[in-house]
Amino acid sequence: MLPAQRHQRIIEALGRKGTVRTEDLAALLGVSHETVRRDLAILERRALLVRVHGGATSAPSGTGEELSYLERSTSQSEAKAVIGELAAQLLRPGQTVIIDVGTTAVHVARAVPPSFRGVVATCSLLVAAELAGRPGVEVLVAGGRVRQGDLAVSNAHTLGFFQDLRADVAFLGSGGVDAEAGLTDYFLDEVATKRVILAHTARTYVLADSSKHGRVAAYRVCALDGLSGLITDGEPPPALASALVRAGAEVINP
Repeated sequence: MLPAQRHQRIIEALGRKGTVRTEDLAALLGVSHETVRRDLAILERRALLVRVHGGATSAPSGTGEELSYLERSTSQSEAKAVIGELAAQLLRPGQTVIIDVGTTAVHVARAVPPSFRGVVATCSLLVAAELAGRPGVEVLVAGGRVRQGDLAVSNAHTLGFFQDLRADVAFLGSGGVDAEAGLTDYFLDEVATKRVILAHTARTYVLADSSKHGRVAAYRVCALDGLSGLITDGEPPPALASALVRAGAEVINP
């Protein structure tokens, strides 16, 4: 099992139980106690858990650090596929659509129906690759500096690209969605890109599986009233659901 897969299994176990023991994790993962301790140390540095004697507990809510692309691409994959399908159902022929960066955004690109005809603009090379061969889909890719992993593009060239674009609908990736903090993300340059997209798009939806509900990343993008809605795989917790209603943002879920 790869380290990224072990880390995801540890986080999932913590999500279920709140506290895990080193010996239980060693049995679950099929590795030594020393390997588990190294994994826990890495995850603690990322603010994803707190090590205690004999194991670990869930970390308190905080900004932390985003998981690697490999870890995120294997996490919540079924939920992300559901979100992608829900987002694709909002598409209409002839639209100009923006698909942002992130693993869930890639699922949106994969879910775009073969019958769709229109323009898709993106700052993700992975999204562009998913759609580049589609008949009837014109793919526009922003220029800028490429971040490894997500292959996300950002800098002044990216901002200029989206400032000159007027889209019908945009689907934004997220680091977290919280009742008080709103939409947050981990990369400052990409936050600036999201703000420009929000300012120039008729309707903007944030993509966030249930693991991101109540999570707060390092940088704020906007308050909830800056969004048209949240596309997710389940019911948001009561505080977030109430805040979305007050903000006039719809919730789209299965």
